[in-house]
Amino acid sequence: MKPIQLLPLYLIILTTIACQETVKSNKDDSDKKNSLLQTIETFNTAFSKGDLATLNSLTTENYIHTTGNSKAIGKSEWFKYLEKRTAQIQSGNLKVISYTLDEQHIEIYQDNAIVTGKISVVTQDSVLLKENQYRITNIWANVSGVWKRAAFHDGKIK
Repeated sequence: MKPIQLLPLYLIILTTIACQETVKSNKDDSDKKNSLLQTIETFNTAFSKGDLATLNSLTTENYIHTTGNSKAIGKSEWFKYLEKRTAQIQSGNLKVISYTLDEQHIEIYQDNAIVTGKISVVTQDSVLLKENQYRITNIWANVSGVWKRAAFHDGKIK
């Protein structure tokens, strides 16, 4: 057979391979997304309870944390805040009534992900019941098969 006669066969083979790769890629992204969703739930539960060991295991060493009312801080500075917050939770001076993430959107980029959403939190301290909402953007990195939060930014919803 002449090479030109084989062209339709080559096109069919290439199309089949491309379709298989797309299906594989979509399945991989779906698996990554499901794994990330579970990790986010674990992370948020740990945050609401003040579980520092879990939070430490689910953040990168070069973690960056930014809120709407402060400059960016690193992991060690964020953990200083978390230690004080955890002490308040353990003493009963701070109760996290609810902590939910809604309107969540995830974009997977190979071993990284951008997660956006809205956090609603209700807390009770010795004086006040506080209800707040925040728009958030998180960057997650899959490090050796474990999703870890690499960066956080929020802005308070008025």
